[in-house]
Amino acid sequence: MKMDSELLHSPAVCLAEEEEADTSDWNLPLAFMKKRHSEKIEGSKALAQSWRMKDRMKTVSVALVLCLNVGVDPPDVVKTSPCARLECWIDPLSMSPQKALETIGANLQKQYENWQPRARYKQSLDPTVDEVKKLCTSLRRNAKEERVLFHYNGHGVPRPTVNGEIWVFNKNYTQYIPLSVYDLQTWMGSPSIFVYDCSNAGIIVKSFKQFALQREQELEVAAINPNHPLAQMPLPPSMKNCIQLAACEASELLPMNPDLPADLFTSCLTTPIKIALRWFCMQKSAKLVPGVTLDLIEKIPGRLNDRRTPLGELNWIFTAITDTIAWNVLPRDLFQKLFRQDLLVASLFRNFLLAERIMRSYNCTPVSSPRLPPTYMHAMWQAWDLAVDICLSQLPTIIEEGTAFRHSPFFAEQLTAFQVWLTMGVENRNPPEQLPIVLQVLLSQVHRLRALDLLGRFLDLGPWAVSLALSVGIFPYVLKLLQSSARELRPLLVFIWAKILAVDSSCQADLVKDNGHKYFLSVLADPYMPAEHRTMAVFILAVIVNSYTTGQEACLQGNLIAICLEQLSDPHPLLRQWVAICLGRIWQNFDSARWCGVRDSAHEKLYSLLSDPIPEVRCAAVFALGTFVGNSAERTDHSTTIDHNVAMMLAQLINDGSPVVRKELVVALSHLVVQYEGNFCTVALQFMEEEKNYPVPSTANTLEPCNLTPVRDSPAIPRLRSVNSYTNIRAATTSRNLNKSLQNLNLNEEGGPVTFSPGNLSTSSSASSTLGSPDNDEYILSFETIDKMRRVSSYSSLNSLIGVSFNSVYTQIWRVLLHLAADPFPEVSDLAMKVLNSIAYKATMNARPQRILDSGSLTQSAPASPTSKGAHIHQAGGSPPMPSASSSSLTNEVPKPPTRGGEQPPTRPPYTPTLGGQAPHSHQFPRTRKMFDKGPSGSEQAGDDADDPGGHKAYMNANLSTGLCDWSAKYFAQPVMKIPEEHDVESQVRKEREWRFLRNARVRKQSQRITQRGVTRLDDQIFINRNPGVPSVVKFHPFNPCIAVADKDSICFWDWEKAERLDYFYNGNPRYTRITAMEYLNGHDYSLLLTATDDGALRIWKNFADQRNPEMVTAWQGLSDMLPTTRGQPSSSAHSLARRVSICLDRSKGQGGAGMVVDWEQETGLLMTSGDVRVIRIWDTEREMKVQDIPTGADSCVTCLSCDSQRSLIAAGLGDGSVRLYDRRMGANECRVMTYREHSSWVVKAHLQKQTDGKIISVSVDGDVRFFELRSPDSVNVLQTVKGLTALDIHPQANLFACGSMNQFIAVYNSNGDVISNIKYYDGFMGQRIGAISCLAFHPYWPHLAVGSNDYYMSIYSAEKRLR
Repeated sequence: MKMDSELLHSPAVCLAEEEEADTSDWNLPLAFMKKRHSEKIEGSKALAQSWRMKDRMKTVSVALVLCLNVGVDPPDVVKTSPCARLECWIDPLSMSPQKALETIGANLQKQYENWQPRARYKQSLDPTVDEVKKLCTSLRRNAKEERVLFHYNGHGVPRPTVNGEIWVFNKNYTQYIPLSVYDLQTWMGSPSIFVYDCSNAGIIVKSFKQFALQREQELEVAAINPNHPLAQMPLPPSMKNCIQLAACEASELLPMNPDLPADLFTSCLTTPIKIALRWFCMQKSAKLVPGVTLDLIEKIPGRLNDRRTPLGELNWIFTAITDTIAWNVLPRDLFQKLFRQDLLVASLFRNFLLAERIMRSYNCTPVSSPRLPPTYMHAMWQAWDLAVDICLSQLPTIIEEGTAFRHSPFFAEQLTAFQVWLTMGVENRNPPEQLPIVLQVLLSQVHRLRALDLLGRFLDLGPWAVSLALSVGIFPYVLKLLQSSARELRPLLVFIWAKILAVDSSCQADLVKDNGHKYFLSVLADPYMPAEHRTMAVFILAVIVNSYTTGQEACLQGNLIAICLEQLSDPHPLLRQWVAICLGRIWQNFDSARWCGVRDSAHEKLYSLLSDPIPEVRCAAVFALGTFVGNSAERTDHSTTIDHNVAMMLAQLINDGSPVVRKELVVALSHLVVQYEGNFCTVALQFMEEEKNYPVPSTANTLEPCNLTPVRDSPAIPRLRSVNSYTNIRAATTSRNLNKSLQNLNLNEEGGPVTFSPGNLSTSSSASSTLGSPDNDEYILSFETIDKMRRVSSYSSLNSLIGVSFNSVYTQIWRVLLHLAADPFPEVSDLAMKVLNSIAYKATMNARPQRILDSGSLTQSAPASPTSKGAHIHQAGGSPPMPSASSSSLTNEVPKPPTRGGEQPPTRPPYTPTLGGQAPHSHQFPRTRKMFDKGPSGSEQAGDDADDPGGHKAYMNANLSTGLCDWSAKYFAQPVMKIPEEHDVESQVRKEREWRFLRNARVRKQSQRITQRGVTRLDDQIFINRNPGVPSVVKFHPFNPCIAVADKDSICFWDWEKAERLDYFYNGNPRYTRITAMEYLNGHDYSLLLTATDDGALRIWKNFADQRNPEMVTAWQGLSDMLPTTRGQPSSSAHSLARRVSICLDRSKGQGGAGMVVDWEQETGLLMTSGDVRVIRIWDTEREMKVQDIPTGADSCVTCLSCDSQRSLIAAGLGDGSVRLYDRRMGANECRVMTYREHSSWVVKAHLQKQTDGKIISVSVDGDVRFFELRSPDSVNVLQTVKGLTALDIHPQANLFACGSMNQFIAVYNSNGDVISNIKYYDGFMGQRIGAISCLAFHPYWPHLAVGSNDYYMSIYSAEKRLR
């Protein structure tokens, strides 16, 4: 029957079919896709916060200099008639000249006092030069470093001169006397602010700047030349901090319009509302408001500072508008300086914006220094005109009839505009104009709730929004609001404060100073508060107590510990997590809080969180218990007992499924190690002695020759890719943290030579990495030593230790750390290596303190500045130093150990590595360098350092912390209300997912058609290539044309359609282990690859087979008690065939044993694991924890697993030939529901069909295939296939099974037991015979069969001729 080849490979499917595309993929959960898997666990980079005013200032003194000379006009100004007369709203001609002068002076002072009531005011009316000098110098003397204001009104004197002079009088008022601005600068000093209200005022500004420049140049000359007259003088102040406001440009005259005051500029600066209303009435548009006259304006009711009255409300709106214009137009730093640093300067500049608007309408341009961009055309002025219009239109009825005043809709409308900005806009756009107005609205109770809500939504946009809000000046407002008792504000304030503190934690001090922490304590203690608000409250408190003793004391008195302990069992996981972090921080290095915790049994209450379903919560609990035991105060028996209890509780997490938790565990145990350093040193010495005297046979020598994978010498073999999680991250961490902080010491100096057999050495730099670092010689205890200690120390399994105290707590914790140093997740093992090595270092130093190091070979350098040693690590941007996986391990050369100054070259012949090794230079040189080097000032004697516990503790604490708390805090800095991208129907993520799911449906549909027609042949070779290593496990991707091929310790990815290699990377398992199983997780969507090795470790990878570096997502010890050396012989050892096959199996897999077998259920997220153990262990990947151990009830290993999630059944094939069926819903004792004992030897495969009435198909080494109905004890069908099976797979859809045998051929059978294909030769020119089959696997959907053989070849056979 001819196959439809188009069916298999055409990407297009007719639409009719696609309409009924299945939606099953949408319902499948995804594993290992949480934030903790996709992000580095570290805090966000802190933004530099510039919102805090480093130098708040006050204007403390004001000089009012009025040169009016009432009645005498200056000679150089021709006045119009009638002319502007009013000065400070007084007509000088309406009274005697002297009285007029004094009244005007008093009025000007009152106008200024409205803005700055507390300053010292000094008037100088029609003064002489000496009077001005005396006035200025005395004000500067009193003001010290604060600001002084100099107000100059020159309406009665000539205009300023081009030489930089202003005019005053002589004593008799017969002459005008020039006063140089240079002198004025000298008397006034800095910081100062100058206001010039006179014609041509711009000249003064120019001269001022020239003189300031001249001063700086003179100073520079004086600094070089000591004989210069200025050199001995005290340094005159810089004029950079001086601010100037001038009424007009250098060439302009002041307006003389009789309707305006003569001092229009001063009026704008000091009485803005009055002049703004008058000017509004003088515009043509004012005629639209009937009945409003200039006289009526004078009668506007209310006070400027009472916001409920018409006048007060206008003033408030005016402030909001001018502030907003300034914030939107000015550069941020200038806005901070002019509008937020000094209240009087801010008011003058806000009013200056009005002056610019009004005076420009009379062809006059006010000038300021620093210069402002023009603002007179800003759109917000129209909002001001509208507000004035609405207010004035009510005036006639209010004054004549006494009707009530209707408040302006201005603020409500601006909030609406802000809301529109929030709900409408795109991600990247200009900040909202209304932000400063929102700030003003917080002052009003009417709009406060809405303003806080919108402000919270704005802050939620991200850290940039928080920085903007803080730069506008929101901080004092929200701080003051914490004194409010209004319950409805609580959720909003808690949200806002959480956002602020997530971005800028330095606010902790302000909160404690103002008793703000009490507000959040009451929110946290309030049971009626929703959990998310309590979570934010506890986050805020956790920031307040973070490394801040005052905050810790304040919160301890506020009963924080008791409040937190009550909430540890809250159903809301984020709340549990933060309550634990908060507890961990309050007693961190704060002993009274720790004792308070002891009294409340805090540590016992935290134990329950160690088995929490959420890994982050477990992690937070470990953190809290770690800081609980990590207090350095005096020790008592009581506290030691507590520490021991906590340590043993923590030790139970040694095989937690989440690396985040295990990393935190190492740090927690390191606190304990620091506390009980002496005890741990003793244990370390004991273990090191034991390890020296215990000759472990090297793994390399015990292997049969056939088990060593041949050296990869083929020129065609490409280099391994370095993988982020191992080599790059590794090299970076080791070079930085360990460099010079943990130098190596020669341990075997006086103890006679320790033999290091090749088997103890790691294979390649990235292999050693799993275990120590690419840079093993940085450590005293190399990974090999540690691993040897771990395996030979007298105990059978860790689990039996915990809770049994036949050994001291310290020995057990040491073993836990040894175990963690061999953790499959590199970051965990790195941390544990640091702890072990720092103690080993202390122990060896203390054991022989008499030894003084030769100072010649000391490398004096602080950890932060790597010496030449560091330089060669950093060379390749974080890839390991020379003898690395990518350079020497695939060619057969021997890397030369680098010889460094002060060290002898190796004395014994270098070891030639098999399988790309690295020369073991870890133990060849006598090490003579210090570890806890304090940098160039450090002492020359190692003994001094070693006995100085201060330095040591600093090393442990400084280096050992995980970024957990800071990483968790990022949650509050990121948008909380935004729809996540994957739920946004329009997002790219969602579109890509839709595309993948359509592709999946198509693959399922098309492959189903082919398999339903029946497959009659399966021998068409569609792919062949030489794999870099002997294939031991193969796995098809269910939907991509991609296949993963594992050899002993690396994985290669091939695209079988294009016949090209996509990737090859190192899995990171130790040398004596091998990969025995692989699974694709989330194959329907974002695929991850799980690898299982025969030491029980599981590793999960992402970013493989695309152009990026593969990264390890997570790794954990799936089975803890597997010792990967045992090999269970099949029970019928009499069968020589079985024995021969088992040897062949050994040979093909590289080493004996069933290894580790897994089966994955995507629907439930459960992973079944078993192997050379007596249990089937089930892991829940959602919780990252073990959920069930099912005892197998057999005395042999499990060789294969197959599960069915619908029926909760697991079928297991065993090494003794039995097939057992388990129902995981039942208890440990009764869950084995069936045992079939019909096979007499090792079961190669047991497959549980997924249909409701699916059978078990099982096959043994002897080639007998048996079909079992689940409810009947005997097989319903038996077929005999080839004897001596080495590999077998069953196609889940097509009812085919394929057998690979040691006799170098593959037989494919259909379900009736008929052979449909026999494959013995590779297609090709020579038709070479296929090698002994090491593994084979069917595609889950297509009728494709992948075969790997011992001759390195990897081929794929299919059912039909493809279009070539």
